[in-house]
Amino acid sequence: MISGVAEETARPRKTLQSVGALFAGFVANVALSLGTDVGLRAIGILPALADPATDLQLLLAAAYRTVYGVVSSYVVARLAPNRPMEHALLGGAIGMVLGIIGAGVTWNRGLGPHWYSVALVVTALPSAWAGGKLRVLQIRKRTEQLMFAEQEDIR
Repeated sequence: MISGVAEETARPRKTLQSVGALFAGFVANVALSLGTDVGLRAIGILPALADPATDLQLLLAAAYRTVYGVVSSYVVARLAPNRPMEHALLGGAIGMVLGIIGAGVTWNRGLGPHWYSVALVVTALPSAWAGGKLRVLQIRKRTEQLMFAEQEDIR
């Protein structure tokens, strides 16, 4: 019975940790993306918000947003209480849904080429997978190191 009570009190804590991990990944992604946008506008690489961006400028933005998707998914996976890949993919799925909503809202407003919105949607899950995979590989390497150290201690 005691283990059942402990399990019941651990479940809400893990749920909060999961939500916190997803939120931290979202904050990391937004902060990195907007920070880079502001910096690149300040030095003249990206146009002012009211001016249209060229395909090359949007390609640059899509590239760094893809990298930031990997980074933010790693953050989610790193902070997740368990199942890091699943958490990273959930974050990516949420990002993909937000991208679809954003594309739908802006599609016919003349804000830029449609390929950019599509690119953000299409890269969301692969970026999330890559961030989750980095964490899984990191965990695997650490586990192997610990097992090797234990074997050395036994000898």
